[in-house]
Amino acid sequence: MLLNDKNKLPKLIVLLGPTTCGKTDWSLRLAKKFNGDIISADSRQLYKKMNIGTAKVMGEWRRNGLRKTYYVEDVPHHLIDFLDPGKVFTVAEFRDKAVKYAKMAYSQNKVPMLVGGTGLYIHSAVDNLKIPRVPPNKKLRRSFEEKTNAELMLLLQQLDVKTAESVDINNKRRIIRALEVCILSGEPFSEQQLKGEPLFDVLQIGIDVPREVIHERIEKRVDDMIKQGLVEEIRNLIRQKYSWDLPSMSGIGYKQFKEYFESNYDLDEAIRLLKRDTRRYARRQLTWFRRDQRINWCRDYEEAEKLVDEFIK
Repeated sequence: MLLNDKNKLPKLIVLLGPTTCGKTDWSLRLAKKFNGDIISADSRQLYKKMNIGTAKVMGEWRRNGLRKTYYVEDVPHHLIDFLDPGKVFTVAEFRDKAVKYAKMAYSQNKVPMLVGGTGLYIHSAVDNLKIPRVPPNKKLRRSFEEKTNAELMLLLQQLDVKTAESVDINNKRRIIRALEVCILSGEPFSEQQLKGEPLFDVLQIGIDVPREVIHERIEKRVDDMIKQGLVEEIRNLIRQKYSWDLPSMSGIGYKQFKEYFESNYDLDEAIRLLKRDTRRYARRQLTWFRRDQRINWCRDYEEAEKLVDEFIK
C-alpha cells in the first residue's frame, strides 16, 4: 500500500546526487525491486539527438496504448529523450509534468521515483513550488546577452539580492531568466518561488560518493564520450542548424566544443575544459543538495534499499 496513514499523501521516492555518482544503476535496481516508474530530473537528458554528451542511459520507445514510453531494461522512464534541442523547457513545465507522471504511477499502484541531479527540478516537485509563468521576452534577452555575467549579476543584486546570492555566476541563462522575471513581473524572482501545499509524502535519498572518486569517474566518462563519438554528435547538431545560444547547446558536454568547432583551440583543450567544467558542476550540485537537511545520504545501495523498503511498507 502506497498511502501514508498520517496525511493520506501518495509516496514519492527521490534519488539524487552529483554527476557520475551512480544514480542510473541504483534507480534501475530500486525500480525493479519495488515496481517503480522513473521520472527523470535531469535538465539535459530531456533532449532528443543529444545522447553521448548528456550521458543518457540508452533505452527504447514502446507504444503503451495511445502513449509512447521510454523503457530502460523494462523500466518505464518519463521526461527523458522527448524534447527537440531547439525548444525551451521551463522549471514550471517540469514541475507540472513530473507531478502528473508521479500521480499516474501511483494510480497504477506503482512507486513513482524522481531520479536526477538537477536541484531546481527536484526542489520544484518536492516542495510544490509556485513558479512564475512569465513567458520569455526575446528583445529583453538579446539586450542582456550583450552584457557580461558580472554586469548582469550587478543588476540582479539591485533587483533581487536573495537570488543573486544563490545563482551560479557562470550560468548566464539562469541569471538572465531571473532578471527577466523580476523586470516583467515587477517582483523579485525569489519571492515568486513559494512552496505550496505538499503533494507527496517524500523520501529523499542522496548517493554519497567521495569527491576523489567522482573526479576519477568524470575523467573516465569524458574519455569514453570521446570514444563513443561525442564530437560527431555535436557536428551533426551544428549541421542541423542548432545554435550555440540554445539552452540545449549551452549546457555542459556541448558548449565546451564551440571554440573547437570555430578553430579557436584544439580538441585536447575542449576535452580538458569539459572535464574541468564537469568537476565544477558536480561541486555545485553537492553544494545545492547539502543545504536540504531532509536528504538521507547513503554510501551503499543496500542502505538505500532498506530505507525505501521501510518507507513504502
